[in-house]
Amino acid sequence: MAIRSITIFGEKMKIKRRQAKILEIIRKEERASVEYLAVKLDISRETIRRDLTDLAKVDKVQKIHGGATLPQHFGEASFQQRMSDNAFEKAKIASKALQFFTSGETIFIDTGSTTLYFAEKLSEISGLTIVTNSTELARIISSSNSDNQVFLLGGEFSSDNRQTVGTMAISQIRQFRAHHAVLTVGALDGRTGAMDYNIEEAQIASAMIEQSQSLTVLMDSSKYDQLASFEVCSLEKIDRLICDKLPTDKLLEFLQVADVDVILA
Repeated sequence: MAIRSITIFGEKMKIKRRQAKILEIIRKEERASVEYLAVKLDISRETIRRDLTDLAKVDKVQKIHGGATLPQHFGEASFQQRMSDNAFEKAKIASKALQFFTSGETIFIDTGSTTLYFAEKLSEISGLTIVTNSTELARIISSSNSDNQVFLLGGEFSSDNRQTVGTMAISQIRQFRAHHAVLTVGALDGRTGAMDYNIEEAQIASAMIEQSQSLTVLMDSSKYDQLASFEVCSLEKIDRLICDKLPTDKLLEFLQVADVDVILA
């Protein structure tokens, strides 16, 4: 019985990894045919069709004649575009980040394209408690086969990124204590640290940091040495930065002085 359980678990993990690759391709290409996916992944067309059916059942793709595309409701065009931008890099970052979290921990996760990729990977860990203001992230976690528990923060709903924001959401954040905050930010530089383009998202992120023992930032290299309007936190508050490329020499020096672990995906 124990051997059979291990075999079944291993097969489920294989399917999850294969379906994650299919999702990466569809997000990067915006749509993909069964034929293209079968050739790209060297998998039979029948297996691809079954995977697309499974992904459509949990609303991660929308099946079309001969293939699949992103769900129409996935978000406003701007957010959907961010999911497609640097999709391969974001998926790599999410996979790398998984090793730093273990069963039994509580994690704050904010709204962002990279954190959504991370949420999909969390199904590989069980026994997590996840607190988020992202309705899409909550849906991904709750529809996975893991036993992870998710708390969706209430507050004013923003349809652009499918998230809750405002004083009510911040008040609820303060009712939790977490082992980790996992955030994605709009910009990072040596002088200010982590920044965002939206004041309400910056306030949510700052509140999550205050209630957490450690902070992990997931960020692709397009955000290095950029400037955004609203400060999230200084570099000194970041415990680890997981990224696709090393920062520029100047920014890397600032990160080293601030004792930030820079981890390449």
